[in-house]
Amino acid sequence: MELVVERPGPLTTVQDQGRRGVAHLGVPRAGALDGPALAAANRLVGNPPGAAALETTLGGVALRASAPLLVAVTGAPAPVRVGGRPAAWGAAVAVGAGELVEIGAATHGVRSYLAVAGGIAVPEVFGSRSADLLSGLGPSPLRTGDRLPVGPPPPAPGGELVPLPGPPAELFLPLRPGPRADWFTPAAFTALARGRYRISPASNRIALRTEGPALPRARTGELPSEGMVLGAVQVPPDGHPVIFLADHPTTGGYPVIGVVPAAALPLAAQARPGTPLRFTLLGRTDVQRRAR
Repeated sequence: MELVVERPGPLTTVQDQGRRGVAHLGVPRAGALDGPALAAANRLVGNPPGAAALETTLGGVALRASAPLLVAVTGAPAPVRVGGRPAAWGAAVAVGAGELVEIGAATHGVRSYLAVAGGIAVPEVFGSRSADLLSGLGPSPLRTGDRLPVGPPPPAPGGELVPLPGPPAELFLPLRPGPRADWFTPAAFTALARGRYRISPASNRIALRTEGPALPRARTGELPSEGMVLGAVQVPPDGHPVIFLADHPTTGGYPVIGVVPAAALPLAAQARPGTPLRFTLLGRTDVQRRAR
């Protein structure tokens, strides 16, 4: 069984839960940016939560089934059609042999997830089938004519859709200050706590870039490269916070003013360019008290 790509969309990639435990080798994490949406789509077709699926970006995708399949679409709401007929979003849908599965442009949010019973069975690289746009590991973004193998259907039937939050009209991100908070002035934390930011159009799977108040440093100079984690908020020379997402590098040289907990990042994955962004400082650090 396979899916043949007829229209790849602006950016459609194969994603699962990512590469865990290999950052010490310089291998990025990758994986679905909206993990709960991936798990929900897999649940609908009876797959394990982390089975490989397709992650679309804004513009959708169209694929033709070589054999009868069961599919489900979650994440960013978008019109779904099977064989030219309207089909349900957020539900398991049967697809006949030769029928075209189409996901249209997202009406809200950014990324939709298409799961197929049996999962997308491309080869694993470092224990994951995910495409990594930074390192180039895993399968390339979809192109017209690509043929995606589908694994054997799972023995268990699919479940019901797990309720998920909708794409944010305004994004609120908690931030734990550190580990380089001492590189910034109290005014930087005042800007983070009170400033109004927007999601930049330059955002991608590597990082969520922001527009808004610049964060002034207390120290100048350079840092040696040091390890980066998911959700790290790095501040380059222009002073605008950059929030690292799934394809982030394993090391970096700009100071990290804080870290957004991983549980808050799925909503960030669905925030469109121009979405208002506010930070909420966590923990009663000295710099936070001075900012207040």
